Amino acid sequence: MQQTTQQPVAERTAGLLQGIMLLLPITLAVMGIVVLVPVLPRMMAHFAHIPNHQYLLQGGVLTMPALCVMLFSPLAGWLADRFQRRRTLLIAMFAYAFLGIAPIFLDDLFAIIATRVGVGMCEAVIMTVTTTLICDYFSGPAREKWLASQTAIASLSSLGLVYIGGLLGSAYGWRGPFWTYLFSLLLLIGVLAFTWEPQKAKSDAPAQGVVAVNFPWARLSGICAITLFASVMFYAIQTEGSLALEALGVTDPARIGKLTAIANLGVPLGTLVFRGLARWPLALLLSCEFAVIGAGFIWMGKAADSGAFVLAAGLNQVGCGMVLPTLLTWATRGLAFEVRGRGTGLWTGTFSMGQFLSGLVITFIGEHAGGLSSAFIVVGATAMTAAGLSFLVGIRNSPTRARQTSEVDESLRSRRPV
Repeated sequence: MQQTTQQPVAERTAGLLQGIMLLLPITLAVMGIVVLVPVLPRMMAHFAHIPNHQYLLQGGVLTMPALCVMLFSPLAGWLADRFQRRRTLLIAMFAYAFLGIAPIFLDDLFAIIATRVGVGMCEAVIMTVTTTLICDYFSGPAREKWLASQTAIASLSSLGLVYIGGLLGSAYGWRGPFWTYLFSLLLLIGVLAFTWEPQKAKSDAPAQGVVAVNFPWARLSGICAITLFASVMFYAIQTEGSLALEALGVTDPARIGKLTAIANLGVPLGTLVFRGLARWPLALLLSCEFAVIGAGFIWMGKAADSGAFVLAAGLNQVGCGMVLPTLLTWATRGLAFEVRGRGTGLWTGTFSMGQFLSGLVITFIGEHAGGLSSAFIVVGATAMTAAGLSFLVGIRNSPTRARQTSEVDESLRSRRPV
């Protein structure tokens, strides 16, 4: 009897529906910021009587969730490994909804900021655990497909969420966009109905040199260092693009938003390119991606008008859309089941750190290089250098060694049903 009751769980195989249910929650992390962007001026006016309200609103309300993702993602990864992953995700999604709508009923700015801290902590859990579950449910090309799709969905959803936030803000004032956080409850129902708690699979056993319990600090430290470098470049358009367009004569906020959105379409395009090139050797793939990012930056720095800048930024974002799933796949590949959450959380926190540092780094370089355009050229040259180093590392590996590595990866992938 015991054997027959356990058999259906063991034979569960994730498919399209499970992939979608774990993919859609990434929109909650995007929602944390972008739906409030259109009503930020109205919030500024409402809380104008509070000293330093502009700093409190921008840093405490608008970007606080991103800072919390950076700080709490490693803890979220530990929770995913220590407790049941699906249950942890469901609790975080439930809390996200009610913490998210809380500002509708609050008038104290500091109480609102406290709820934003809670929203950021929930985002850290949602981002880390959904990515971990994707790695639990899928392997090989299917895992790469779903991880790459996270980037595309996040980028595309941000465009729609900004529009929805603007509509709700126009209809119901600055409190209106906070109602969108209830979307988490709809996703929670889908996750509850169509997913299950993952079980340790044979492919996670300590075979073929895969570490079962010990956390691979040395390996992940190197990957996270490269991730931080790439993340600073990934967020450069979001943090500095409007200033660059303004310097080129575009002053209308609506036109700046439109041009930035056009450039950001390069991110989902880049994820599609990654899916076509995912079988390339890692060093060659990184070399290509950093070269595309670098070329885009240098072109941005030399752009003479807004049209050229948008084309250059679009090229840059194609490279960024390629490098994010490459690094995420690299970080999660080979992580044992017991430490997969912690590894994913460490990577997620590192990538979010780039969002926090990007504007500071670009501004610092611009102050010492002669302006924002010069900063783009410097960052582009640095990316080109990284591309060259990656290429040199790639050609140092013999074809035999590369073939052996590929065979080991395929062996690990084939041990788990897709």
